[in-house]
Amino acid sequence: MSEVVSINTVTEYNNQVGMETLHPLVSIVDFEKVEPFCNFRMQLGVYAVFLKESKCGNMTYGCNTYDYEEGTLLFIAPGQVYGVVNQEKKRYIGKALIFHPDLILGTALGKNIKDYTFFSYQVNEALHLSARERAIITDCLDKISYELEHAIDTHSKTLIVSYLELFLNYCKRFYERQFVTRSNVNKDVLSRFEKILDDYFSSDKAIESGLPSVRYCAEKLYLSSNYLGDLLKKETGKSAQEHIQLKMIEVAKEKIFDQSKSISEIAYELGFKYPQHFTRMFKKEVGMSPLEYRSMN
Repeated sequence: MSEVVSINTVTEYNNQVGMETLHPLVSIVDFEKVEPFCNFRMQLGVYAVFLKESKCGNMTYGCNTYDYEEGTLLFIAPGQVYGVVNQEKKRYIGKALIFHPDLILGTALGKNIKDYTFFSYQVNEALHLSARERAIITDCLDKISYELEHAIDTHSKTLIVSYLELFLNYCKRFYERQFVTRSNVNKDVLSRFEKILDDYFSSDKAIESGLPSVRYCAEKLYLSSNYLGDLLKKETGKSAQEHIQLKMIEVAKEKIFDQSKSISEIAYELGFKYPQHFTRMFKKEVGMSPLEYRSMN
């Protein structure tokens, strides 16, 4: 595994690939115009979006390696590590959008950047584009390129950030389309998610480790937490956390019928450190306390 290079600015990234810096906070890289390259690993302090038009070998993300297909968009957030594994130098077809967090500081996009959860998706959850979608994405990148080649003036930042926000909103739309077109795959994820929760509560894991986390479930499904959450929200209208809480309530209702157990014992079995937290959550979801529910039934 090659050494990890730390890239904290747009200029550092441009220097790494042999690209001229037109703007200190944003860059569009055309891989056909840069020097061929092979193995590398980078930890980025900037946002990066890669549009690949050709196979580029194996892409690494964190400690994992994936076969990265053509016609896909990959999103990298600051702090993440990515790279390419190839034995020989090769020139690729595609583009990269690199922008520093300071570019969007104080803008509406800067305040809402966390809403674009796909920046925390894994490489195997990359966005696969249709030909028409690719044309729209390329047009957005071309508009940003035009502004970078234009002399910087008082309108430059506003226009660049506007085009960037438009670009990201299209990406959000295309991801939602992808969730719909993968409906059969999504249903399989849902059924496996339910089984993970069933197995968790039927074992001693809750007593040992507390309530299951979204991250725990996502790792069991080989997905990122954000991707699982977005998939469930699109498919069911509920977040992953809401699903976990509803499953806990469902199991709690069954346990409450066992008169030999106190409410505190049930709370501990479900993974609550403090029984009053269980009582509060149960009452919020069901409309009555566990004791009232037991009496009524």
